[in-house]
Amino acid sequence: MQNALALLQQDLSTVRTGRATPALVDHVEVSVYSGSARMKVMELATVAVTDAQTLTITPFDASILDEMQKGIQEANIGFNPSNDGTVLRINIPLLSEERRRELIGVVKQKLENGRINIRRERQDALKSIKELEGVSEDEVKRLEKELQKLTDDMIGKIDALGDAKEKELLSL
Repeated sequence: MQNALALLQQDLSTVRTGRATPALVDHVEVSVYSGSARMKVMELATVAVTDAQTLTITPFDASILDEMQKGIQEANIGFNPSNDGTVLRINIPLLSEERRRELIGVVKQKLENGRINIRRERQDALKSIKELEGVSEDEVKRLEKELQKLTDDMIGKIDALGDAKEKELLSL
């Protein structure tokens, strides 16, 4: 369940809120070295936040700067980096009210997927509990109650993550 929660947190970090964060480009893959390799931006460069609206990407190898710029544009994440010869700069545009509402819908879908993953883990654990041999019915009931309490706690954490992300989206 902890792994499912961690995956959800990572997934939510990729939802653009109008505020610059390195997670916005971490998952972007770039074709580098004449197309012989595909690597993630975070493996190729240092991504820094210079202010609330600007990301700077400084590649470890300056010769791949143009390839990185092209890869970010092709990723269809809505960014058009500017290249000054040594660094890529990405200005994060402010979100319209309509776009914020759309993103809240995306966040709610991601949260529901997280809840589904938690419930799936609960079902697997319930199956394992019922397959235990040499355990009394009272012990099985106690384990099932503990599992349900853990599940409820995890769902509560997911709801808190969703509330925080929604507040972040609406506050800008």
